[in-house]
Amino acid sequence: MIDEQEFKKHADHAMHDVSTTLSQAAETDDYEVDFNNGNVVIEFENPPAKFVVSPQTATRQIWVSAHSKSFKLDWDSEQNTFVIKETGQTLLSLLRQAIAKQLKNEGDVSF
Repeated sequence: MIDEQEFKKHADHAMHDVSTTLSQAAETDDYEVDFNNGNVVIEFENPPAKFVVSPQTATRQIWVSAHSKSFKLDWDSEQNTFVIKETGQTLLSLLRQAIAKQLKNEGDVSF
């Protein structure tokens, strides 16, 4: 497990990247992104939903709540990103898949 300082550095970078990437994509896709207090909240109007991406310092993970599920991602130093340990799926890949499912555009979102 990485130490707290290293986790915070990686998590801050990842959350900033997620916020920037999703904010740019939200200009063409139908959702809003709010980056506040270190968390990223993605809100959809039709159908209504809210996804939350939040760093969890105690467990050194980033948690994603989407589609009534919770995903826990760990830092992977080889891929230099947060991944779901069991599948290797990256944070941005998970979000791309979840947003496409919500928008009913399987595999077709703008990031």
